[in-house]
Amino acid sequence: MLISTPEPMISTYHTSLLQRFLQYVQVETTANADSSTVPSTPGQLELGRILVSQLQAMGIENAIQDPAGVVRASLPSNQFPAAEAATLVFNAHIDTAPDASGRNVQPQVLTYQGGDIELPNGLRITEQKTPELNKLIGQTLVTTNGETLLGGDDKAGVSIIMEIARHLTTNPDFPRPNVLFLFTCDEEIGRGVASIDVPGLNGTVAYTFDGGGRGIVNQATFSANAATIEFKGVNIHPAIAKDRMINAIRAAAHFLSQLPADWSPECTEGDDGFLHPYDISGGVAAVRLKLILRDFQTEKLLAQETCLRNAASRTEEAFSGLKINVDVQPQYRNMEDGLRREPRAMQFALRAHELLNITPKLEKIRGGTDGSQLTAHGLPTPNLSSGQHNIHSPLEFACLEEMADAYEIGLQLVRLWSQESR
Repeated sequence: MLISTPEPMISTYHTSLLQRFLQYVQVETTANADSSTVPSTPGQLELGRILVSQLQAMGIENAIQDPAGVVRASLPSNQFPAAEAATLVFNAHIDTAPDASGRNVQPQVLTYQGGDIELPNGLRITEQKTPELNKLIGQTLVTTNGETLLGGDDKAGVSIIMEIARHLTTNPDFPRPNVLFLFTCDEEIGRGVASIDVPGLNGTVAYTFDGGGRGIVNQATFSANAATIEFKGVNIHPAIAKDRMINAIRAAAHFLSQLPADWSPECTEGDDGFLHPYDISGGVAAVRLKLILRDFQTEKLLAQETCLRNAASRTEEAFSGLKINVDVQPQYRNMEDGLRREPRAMQFALRAHELLNITPKLEKIRGGTDGSQLTAHGLPTPNLSSGQHNIHSPLEFACLEEMADAYEIGLQLVRLWSQESR
């Protein structure tokens, strides 16, 4: 671990949360969409085993890791018989995004004094591009050395939930409903809930700690599909290629040129959806292109898919003999509609903030969480702040005080739900 200057003055209150977070981020848990294993990478199993061991050491003997890597642990209500009490689920995901390396993460801890933050490798987290820094002066920040992502998405959430578990086990009289701690794998590649029997959780409500800065409450997410486009051409020696070669690379370029530029992430914000090509591989004979389709209005995903299929048809017409396969798969859906089925989910989330004099900020996520899929399967799941910033990037950082606020909000939710029935 790298400690920057000035050395942070961390209160005893925050020490356990910070130490837990620093331990977790140094376990490589990068998800791999091309892997056929479950979970997709072995590091997720490693971190899951650590969590099970720590939960059992707290006295939660039923903590387990299932074959898919999902970690579960639960505490019964101390207010009502378990069959009558509400069941509150806290969820975070173990894996980290494949957008940047998660190997050999070297966290540095600093007390932010203002201005830009220079990382050990020379990269800078600038005030200009990260305006929320202006609200974090005097706060304890955790960054990397600039070579990797940090993994605050979502090991900040994992740490917060583990600290909630620690509090509840060391304070057995703290009023609580049934509480289920749920740590999932491969959320970053859309598989976080794939192995879970959601109705079998018997949850009344769930909360993911997988959000940004202080006070954010997400009540809506994108709906999402994933597309894979395969271009099948014909390769032959270029010296004799006339009227024989069908160059899949050129065909893919032709296809991409037809996608509306104003549908790209770099041209959209707010409620706008987007169509985003993010990976391409192959050669003259064959090219594989991967895209993600995103919009808050699920029905608009059909228009995006139609755009892809029309571009494919026009490209086949332009390249005689070329074959294109378009495969579109659903990933997750906007949680907003599902949350209406259990209004207490949002009511209590907002109330928990108010009890701590934290102004809740309702925001839509231009992305998704495990909560999107949990909600779609009948378990209403808003998403809460966990102090993440600049996620999926070597410029990522987490704020310890914001994580501590999220921990306190979690405890308020436990208290609020303790008097509720199923």
